[in-house]
Amino acid sequence: MSSAEISALPTPAAIQEWDPGAVSAASLERGDLVLWTTPERLLDLCRFLKEKRQFTRLVAVTCIDRYPVEPRFEVVYLLHSIPNNERLRVKAAVSSAEAVLPSVCGVWTGANWYEREVYDMFGVRFDGHPDLRRILMPDYWQGHPLRKDFPVHGHKYSYKDE
Repeated sequence: MSSAEISALPTPAAIQEWDPGAVSAASLERGDLVLWTTPERLLDLCRFLKEKRQFTRLVAVTCIDRYPVEPRFEVVYLLHSIPNNERLRVKAAVSSAEAVLPSVCGVWTGANWYEREVYDMFGVRFDGHPDLRRILMPDYWQGHPLRKDFPVHGHKYSYKDE
């Protein structure tokens, strides 16, 4: 599909009408619409998608580490509009130096644990998250094990008692 055809789809057309700068790129990947946004526009775009386009279901939040390429991290939000039977991926890229995005917990409360997992595994912080702490790794763990530069020869850890 060409970019003009993608822009004519209902969701990209509605976003374009609402805020022409909210989406920086759009494509179809494996049959799913993928919209790229900036960290500054992410929260407003998510609110719009939920309130105006009925993407009431947050399926997952995950992350891709593109190390050594910058921006290093792609945070991916998988959304589903049950009434419209439409699936959507929203992506935002962040650099390793500024690995911070706004939390979408205020939009979808289910984002809480997903964002904690991305923080724990990749080190991407979510500004405004109500309880951003490790969820899978123990509290004494150092580093983020799904980063591509995490040592493969063994894990880093430090016990609090030492």
